[in-house]
Amino acid sequence: MRFHTRKWVKPEDLNPNGTLFGGRLLAWIDEEAALYTLIQLENKRIVTKFVSEINFMSSAKQGDIVELGMEVVKFGKSSITLRCEARNKMTRETILTIDKIIMVNLDEKGKPKPHGKTQVEFVKDRLETD
Repeated sequence: MRFHTRKWVKPEDLNPNGTLFGGRLLAWIDEEAALYTLIQLENKRIVTKFVSEINFMSSAKQGDIVELGMEVVKFGKSSITLRCEARNKMTRETILTIDKIIMVNLDEKGKPKPHGKTQVEFVKDRLETD
């Protein structure tokens, strides 16, 4: 799994227990999934369709660094399915895992649109010419 993003846990990210608010972490994950999908499918019109069970295993506190990792599980006709892990860079513990996040590629009218992708592409490979 590639870890693309790091977030610094600030006071406004905390719950009443003084640890990272789960809703804040889920917002970060949804945004990261959208960005990852946008880059893979080369379309800014994407939406989150489904998020499977979320398994919280540990937390983070103010000042910790949270890393978000995404990997492609499968490419569908108009969707991409991702797996996610969030981990605490300071303690090296996994904070949560999500086995399935389904993102859907849309056309100009907001309807699912085939994307034609079958494997992960890296931006550097798109820029190379023969």
